[in-house]
Amino acid sequence: MPPSTALPRSRRTRLGVLTAATAVATATVFAMLAATTPAHAASALRSLAEAKGKYFGTALTDGDLNVSGEMSIANAQFDMVTPGNEMKWDTTEPSNGSYNFGPGDQIVTWAQAHNARVRGHNLVWHSQLPGWVSSLPTNQVQGAMESHITTEVNHYKGKIYAWDVINEPFNEDGSLRQDAFYKAMGTGYLADAIRTAHNADPNAKLYINDYNIEGENAKSNALYSLAQSMLSQGVPLGGIGLESHFIDGQVPSSMLANMQRFANLGLDVAVTELDDRIQLPTTSANLQQQANDYATVVGDCLAVARCVGVSQWGVDDGHSWIPGTFPGYGAATMYDSNYQPKPAYNSTVAALGGSGGSTGGTTTGGTTGGSGGGTSGALRAVGAGKCLDVPNSSMTPGTQVQIWDCSGQANQSWTRTSSGQLTVFGGGSQLCLDASNQGTAPGTKVATWTCNGQANQQWTFNSNGTITGVQSGLCLDVTGASTANGALAELWTCNGGSNQQWTLG
Repeated sequence: MPPSTALPRSRRTRLGVLTAATAVATATVFAMLAATTPAHAASALRSLAEAKGKYFGTALTDGDLNVSGEMSIANAQFDMVTPGNEMKWDTTEPSNGSYNFGPGDQIVTWAQAHNARVRGHNLVWHSQLPGWVSSLPTNQVQGAMESHITTEVNHYKGKIYAWDVINEPFNEDGSLRQDAFYKAMGTGYLADAIRTAHNADPNAKLYINDYNIEGENAKSNALYSLAQSMLSQGVPLGGIGLESHFIDGQVPSSMLANMQRFANLGLDVAVTELDDRIQLPTTSANLQQQANDYATVVGDCLAVARCVGVSQWGVDDGHSWIPGTFPGYGAATMYDSNYQPKPAYNSTVAALGGSGGSTGGTTTGGTTGGSGGGTSGALRAVGAGKCLDVPNSSMTPGTQVQIWDCSGQANQSWTRTSSGQLTVFGGGSQLCLDASNQGTAPGTKVATWTCNGQANQQWTFNSNGTITGVQSGLCLDVTGASTANGALAELWTCNGGSNQQWTLG
C-alpha cells in the first residue's frame, strides 16, 4: 500500500464509526437480512479454521456491537476479536494515571459470550497517543510507559490471548520512528515494553505488529533483524503480526517465504488486519482478483505451521476504514455493505477446505462454484446490487422473475439442488427457475415453473460468476444491464458483463 503517515490513525478511527441514527437505521433495515447472511452457513469460517488448527478473526468496536447485521455475521463466523480502538492508549489512559477500561471490557464480554478469544491491541504506538505522554520530560516517559503497560495488561490478565505490545515501530526504509518512546529511550524501549508486558501476564503471546512487512523488503528485513536481536537477548517476544492491508492484485509473492523465516526463529506469525481494497467501481474481474488474493493469504498461513490465524479488519464493506482514508477505493472485505458474502468469502471457505465456495471450475449442483456463498439464500445480481425476485411473491407458474431491492423474503430465497435446479418457496408451493418454453435463443424469458427435472431447469454456476442454462448454454442476464427495480431476467449470449454476474447466499 502507498506509504502514508495518516494510515494507522485513519484505519483505527474509521472502523465501525456510524452516527447513532445511522446505526439504528442500519440495524433495523438489515435485521431482515439475517437469514441470508453466511452466519447461517453450514461451515463457518471459525469452524473450518479450527479444523486446521488456526483461528479466523475480525476487528470490532463497541459501536459495532449494536449493529445487528454485522453481529449476525460476527457471532457465527469469527473466533478471535481485535478491539478496533478500545484498548489503545488514548482510550484507556486519556490522562496520566486515569484509566478507562469500560469500552474494552465490552469487547471482552462479547468474546466470552461467543467462545472467542481476544487479541489485545495495542500498548505502545506513536499514534492515538494522548498529548500528555508526548509532553512529558524524557526522563519520565519510560516510567509512564511501564506503568501503562503493567496496569492495562494486569486488568485483562487471563482474558487476552495475545497483545500487540509494540505497534508500527518502523518507517518504510526500515529505520525506527522517532516517536516519544524512541526519543526518550532509544531502541531500548522495544525490549523494555515486551519484558514489562510479560511480567504482567506471562501467559499472553506478545507481538510486534506492523504494515508493509508482509513481503520481504527493507522494512520486514529490519523487523527480522530486530526479532533476531531480541531473541538472542532473551526478550520474551512471541510473535509477529502482519497487518496485510493490500491493494487488489498486490499480495506480495514473497509473503509465504517471509512468514516462514520469522517462524523459523521460533516465533508465531499472524495475519492481523486483513483487507484488500479495490479501485471503485467494482467489477466481476476485480472481485475475482480479490477472491484470489484472500485465497492466497489464507493458503500462505495454512502452509506455515506457526501461522496461528487470520483476522480481517472489520466485518463488512459498510464499516470499513478504507473509503474514508483512500478516496476512490473500497469494497475491501469479504462481505458487501448489505452483509452479503462476496467471492472473497467463497474463496476463503474453499482455501480452508470447506464446501461452500470454490476458487475455480464449474458445478451444476451440490457445492457452490464462483457464483455463491452457499447452496441457498438470496441470488444477488452483482451489477445492480439487487436480488432475483418473484414479483409480488406470485406462485403462478410462468411468472417472469425480476431484480428488486434485497429484502430477505421468501420470494428472494433460492435453493440450489443436487440436480442443478434453483428452487423458490417450499413444500407444495415449490417452483423452479425455468427457461420459458425450453427456449434456447437470446431473449428467452426466465420464469418460475413447476419443477420437472428437465434441462431447461438446470443451471451451471461458473467460476467467473455467471450462471448458464444447461440446455441453452446462455447466461442468466438482467435485461439491458438495467439496475432498476423491476428489470426482468432473461437468457442472453454470455459477454462477461456485470449484469450476468451473480452470487448465491
